[in-house]
Amino acid sequence: MIAGPYLLVTGLGFLLSADFYQRMIASSTNAEPMLVNLSGAAHFVVGLVILVQHFQWSTAPEIAVSLVGVGAAAKGAALIAVPGLTLKSPKLSKTGLRLTTTGFLAFGGYLAYIGYVADFF
Repeated sequence: MIAGPYLLVTGLGFLLSADFYQRMIASSTNAEPMLVNLSGAAHFVVGLVILVQHFQWSTAPEIAVSLVGVGAAAKGAALIAVPGLTLKSPKLSKTGLRLTTTGFLAFGGYLAYIGYVADFF
């Protein structure tokens, strides 16, 4: 129930503050090491919290929620274990950021719908 709103707010941030996020992504190779580690820790903990509370793989909605947990934990683990390699990942173009925004809004909307409106859980 937390993944949908998080993805919606993130997608909204990408939409409303695209220039900020484009600069943030472009400057990630120069990121402060402590902030990279804290970001990794936050992603990892959030991912594990989701998986501890919801590790279910029977229906499409359950799989979607569990995949958010796996993705967050994997990103956090990568930021902690191999930060240099993780930060060297290809940078998003403006088109890539728009596609990411669309994905976050669509997936976040779906998860919010199944978490708060539909009676899936």
